[in-house]
Amino acid sequence: MSYEYGLDVENLVAIDMHVHIEVDTHGHTSLPQELIDAATAYFRSEPARPTLDEIADYYRERKMAAVVFTVDAKTALGHNPIDSFEIAAGAAKNNDVLIPFGSVDPLQPKKAVEAAKELIGDAGVKGFKFHPTVQNFAPNDEAVFPIYEVLQEAGVPALFHTGQTGIGAGTPGGSGMVIGLSNPLLLDEVAAKFPELQIIMAHPSVPWQDEAIAVATHKANTWIDLSGWSPKYFPEALVRQANSLLRNKVLFGSDYPLLTPDRWMNDFENAPFKDEVRPLIMRENALRLLGLN
Repeated sequence: MSYEYGLDVENLVAIDMHVHIEVDTHGHTSLPQELIDAATAYFRSEPARPTLDEIADYYRERKMAAVVFTVDAKTALGHNPIDSFEIAAGAAKNNDVLIPFGSVDPLQPKKAVEAAKELIGDAGVKGFKFHPTVQNFAPNDEAVFPIYEVLQEAGVPALFHTGQTGIGAGTPGGSGMVIGLSNPLLLDEVAAKFPELQIIMAHPSVPWQDEAIAVATHKANTWIDLSGWSPKYFPEALVRQANSLLRNKVLFGSDYPLLTPDRWMNDFENAPFKDEVRPLIMRENALRLLGLN
């Protein structure tokens, strides 16, 4: 079953651009257990991970839509990923609230190119998720450029983790993960060489927030999602630019199930965002990015 949009756009309260599928229908997890435990401790989140159908019900109750995905880091972690085709099929059955993004292994670029084509053409995914630190690749490495070419030609966005990460946090050597691979400045070159590829820089990019703002200000094809942090902890520079120069390029994201949209939205109400900017962040910018407006 190929995914097609079934959203009731007019009645959506928000579009959450950043939701992880961390367990499949067979109980297989997206990460090795030790990394799951470390992330749970870092975010102080619930250890139980909801299934795709449970996530759909959760967002349906809140009259929200959610972009759902996993991260394919098979080569880097030696751990089989959750199947992006299965995620797309599950989203197709819940297309009133879910929007599937795919994931491919950038350390196997030839296979990734073919998988990306199939995920777009056969499964109907609407974008792709990359996590440079977990997948252990530099996003500006020319070896992965053929993947971006496929995405650019298909007109689907690429969502990149940026900044520090809770995956591997607090473990010896951070489980070998290098957070420098998630510096948003590395995406400046990608945005320059693929000007039609819409690039989303996920999270407040601590400690590189200024770099993310510079890239988003300079490159018309770049965006910032606000997932992974409570709004009350957002850097002042990020709030200031979201209220002004970047008001049309900033997106709501929670990082569910590690951070709930309920918590995010409660704190958002008390954060110093302008009233006219709030609906842009919550849904209007995402509708435009996804071609739903």
